[in-house]
Amino acid sequence: MDPDSRPSTLRDEHRDVADRVITALAGPGAALRPDQERAVAALTQPGARVLVVQATGWGKSAVYWAATAIRRSEGAGPTLVVSPLIALMRDQVAAAQKAGLRAATLNSGNHDEWTAIEDALRAGEVDVLLVSPERLAHPGFGRRVLDALADGIGLLVIDEAHAVSDWGHDFRPDYRRVSDVLRRLDPAAPVLATTATANARVTADVAAQLGDATLVLRGPLARSSLQLLSIDGLRPLERFAWVVDHLPTLPGSGIVYALTVDDAHRLVDAIRAVHGPSVPVAAYTGRIPIEERRDLEDALRDNRLKALVATSALGMGYDKPDLGFVVHVGAPPSPVSYYQQVGRAGRAIDHALVALLGSRADDGVWEYFATATLPDPAQVQRLLAALGPAGPDAAPASVPALEASTGIRRGRVELLLKQLAVDGAVDRVADGWVSTGTPWEYDAAHYEGIVATRRREADLMREYVAGRRCLMRLLQEALDDPDARDCGRCSVCLDGLPDDVAAAPRGETARAVGATLRSTTRVLDPRKMWPGGEFGARGRIPAGLAVEPGRVVVHADAPEWAEVARVCLDRDGAPPPDLLDGAVDVLVRWKGEWSARPSVVVDLACGGLPTMLDGVTDHLAGVGRLERGRWPVGRPPEISRESGGAAEAAAWRERLTVPPDLAALVAGRDVLLVADATSSGWPITVGGAALRDAGAGRVLPLLVHRRP
Repeated sequence: MDPDSRPSTLRDEHRDVADRVITALAGPGAALRPDQERAVAALTQPGARVLVVQATGWGKSAVYWAATAIRRSEGAGPTLVVSPLIALMRDQVAAAQKAGLRAATLNSGNHDEWTAIEDALRAGEVDVLLVSPERLAHPGFGRRVLDALADGIGLLVIDEAHAVSDWGHDFRPDYRRVSDVLRRLDPAAPVLATTATANARVTADVAAQLGDATLVLRGPLARSSLQLLSIDGLRPLERFAWVVDHLPTLPGSGIVYALTVDDAHRLVDAIRAVHGPSVPVAAYTGRIPIEERRDLEDALRDNRLKALVATSALGMGYDKPDLGFVVHVGAPPSPVSYYQQVGRAGRAIDHALVALLGSRADDGVWEYFATATLPDPAQVQRLLAALGPAGPDAAPASVPALEASTGIRRGRVELLLKQLAVDGAVDRVADGWVSTGTPWEYDAAHYEGIVATRRREADLMREYVAGRRCLMRLLQEALDDPDARDCGRCSVCLDGLPDDVAAAPRGETARAVGATLRSTTRVLDPRKMWPGGEFGARGRIPAGLAVEPGRVVVHADAPEWAEVARVCLDRDGAPPPDLLDGAVDVLVRWKGEWSARPSVVVDLACGGLPTMLDGVTDHLAGVGRLERGRWPVGRPPEISRESGGAAEAAAWRERLTVPPDLAALVAGRDVLLVADATSSGWPITVGGAALRDAGAGRVLPLLVHRRP
């Protein structure tokens, strides 16, 4: 059907159903707005395809709840909502139930309920089922869910649909598996895709995937309740100090976004150290258990927390209508993702403050995100070779087995398999992955275009941070909003910051934050298993070869060590007094856990910083009155960041042989093993085992810099 021929208003009997839903959601007198009604009216027609691109807070979910109620009233099957995050699913289930619909979700947090929910689905007792694209892509799970919907899906909803497009800021390969649902779908079942963050190119891509007859409803994206502020020129530690100083006086409760998990936890430590329980905060990341994340979401919603300090795990769909502020410590890599995150604020209040604390230190993060998710042709060919030829007798391979056989780290293997599945070259079966035999070719022009797009988006974020034009207008233009115009209230339009946030962070706050973070204990957990593959050995590391739990002096991109990093960690150089004192402080805090004091200190140059390492090790030997052992390792092996543990461990085993004089020195003695820098820890694991095999007692690792 031609999109322009679809009805734009509801029939009376449909309007009565929709009005009941909207009244239940928004209160007496509420009704669908004309653009919402047009979307719902279109979805009442067989085979409709509708893409809604509207600002956060516009009411996209009201469209699919009203359409679901109408479809169910006419005897259609249940609605299947593909939704990306558990936090988003919880809010949607609550909203659907408020609208009078029987809703359920199948996700990793409610495994015990799956059987009962699937039985209820088959019995017609569920109006709305919400699942994640990752869960739907699982062959067993996906088959069971689609079998339970065998009598027909009444409506398919693809929420946060920008994730379908690899031109988008948040492409997820599993979202492309929604195409499996589309292929199995009754052609008469309507499909709705919704997003607030799609520019013209992403909109066109998603619409094309839905079908030629897709009706696209796109509205203005400006948010009049948001006051956007860019605060540039702060050093990494000063950004933390700004948050600590200003958080108590920011309006209401809100979200403070950090670019990394480590920074989220560091910032929470800093806030608590200065303010204690008077400013309640908590970290929220994807590594926190689902049940705890649910409790944290509720605590913020109920204003029992001043703020959640979060990664992008809290990005999509979290709904707190009166969220008073969003602060970013570091800029996301694209204005589109930034727009999405700040859209959490000011949804039902007249004014919310949105502040970005930018820095050139973010450039490295942006460049990583520009290329990290793209397939590497050489790695793909190794992976396909490891899977072997396609055929009925092909044995499925697990991700751990593929990591060991290819030398590609596990997370990268998982990403590549999902991308290959999108291209039809591999398939996920119950026991692992198999090749389909479909040839795979690297589309260089396509991926070069994606990288170029992402780098242009990073340039736009630099413009935003520098405040070169109206901030809201810049975000709107990045999303190709034809109604983009100056907002009149951002820090650019006002030619400065409001008085309540204009004050620079206090020097004493920055010093207090730095001292707190430097005193935080960072444990270096020992690896417990050999990697197999190129390394050969596989299985648990024998107790007689294992190192003890160690300590880290500088963890990742620690803001409290930013100045030191420029001197001797980003490049080799003599360690300044701050780093020497910091290493000693770590040992002082650690020694209470030792059963015996080490008597020998040995250096392990695994990170290409021999001058820094020599200075730190000499200092510790002098302060601790330890015999100094030197390990002439030579130049570290060249190891790709994407190499798996087996390849890296094998490379270090060839390099880390213990010379006779060092073996004689450590025999029967506990050793403090000081390493300069590593991200994986494999050189410490392999080197510690070599020392113990040479006769050393306990090996206590001290890592100067745990690289990100």
